[in-house]
Amino acid sequence: MVRSTLIVRASDALPLAASVDDEQTEQTLQEHKQQAKLVFRRITPNAEPRCSIESGPYTLHYLIADGVVYLVIADKSYPRKLAFSYLDELSKEFLTSYGAKVETVRKPYAFVSFDTFMGKTARLYQDTRTANAAGSSHVDKLNDELQDVTRIMTKNMEELLWRGDSLDSAFACFRRDALSL
Repeated sequence: MVRSTLIVRASDALPLAASVDDEQTEQTLQEHKQQAKLVFRRITPNAEPRCSIESGPYTLHYLIADGVVYLVIADKSYPRKLAFSYLDELSKEFLTSYGAKVETVRKPYAFVSFDTFMGKTARLYQDTRTANAAGSSHVDKLNDELQDVTRIMTKNMEELLWRGDSLDSAFACFRRDALSL
């Protein structure tokens, strides 16, 4: 089940839009949203364009397209194909609606009006049983549009954090040694 969606500019992690979550969802996902912010800060131009990161009972799926990162927090059992179909649909609509304005905007959540589209689209993807009951042709169409799932890399949140920490400590050692010369 889709829980929350965040859209940020890849170059500086400026939040562009986010789904409006109820208070209970906000409290439940607080830690995972913090992890999402960490992921946004660590994304580089060489980062995988599609990735799934497991974090407790949830999986953070992200898609990078045209300088924008689209991230959805979903239940761990939620199918990856549906998660990336959802992100693909968001990216196409966002690019059509706001693509030219993304690099010039300076204020966070400048495209808050995109929440309406995110909400409607999330409801279509909310429950896999509902999606299948609503007509498998729609889901089949979305799945056909999805690129090969093998390109989606799965990472463990601890691995992602460890790699960043080890790079930070290596840099600190290098700097200390360089200063002592």
